[in-house]
Amino acid sequence: MAKFFGNLHLVLLTGFVLALAVMYHFVGASEGALPINLNTVLRWLHVFFGIVWIGLLYYLNFVQVPTMPTIPAELKGGVTGYIAPKVLFFFRYGALLTVLTGLGIAFVAGYGHRAMTFQGATAAENLIGLGMWLALIMAFNVWFIIWPAQKKILGLVKATAEEKAAAAPRALYASRTNTLLSIPMLYCMVSANLG
Repeated sequence: MAKFFGNLHLVLLTGFVLALAVMYHFVGASEGALPINLNTVLRWLHVFFGIVWIGLLYYLNFVQVPTMPTIPAELKGGVTGYIAPKVLFFFRYGALLTVLTGLGIAFVAGYGHRAMTFQGATAAENLIGLGMWLALIMAFNVWFIIWPAQKKILGLVKATAEEKAAAAPRALYASRTNTLLSIPMLYCMVSANLG
């Protein structure tokens, strides 16, 4: 048991296999089951990656950033040297994969262009379009503002003390902007109910 639960990759793989078995049984193969298709799989992955992304956004904003000033100087290296780089890896790729699967859902289902241009056949398509744009802004912030700034702050790239100091508020403002935008974005995502 300890060997199994001590291996995150094995736990994740087992979870995905179990989810596929559930999907096969309830969605795909049995008589009267819902049809399984690309959009079903994309929706499932979109929710999974979205939980990773937004969960880490909230962890960073609700826990790590507010706690850092209270951590003794001799312990900060544990966070900045080990925890933060790993968090930011999953944060970045959670954002990327959430956006890609979300766009995939919209375009496979045929409403992507209408939603992105707010020319939806229904209010739900326009609502999901707004959510998509908010998510794209947030993903841009992750990859092009937060991550470059954090690489300097964490010493992953060479930066002067002044560059690190300038990067800190830039990363904070982009991260807080994402927290702010995540609230209406989540409303758009869960309320659009596009089948």
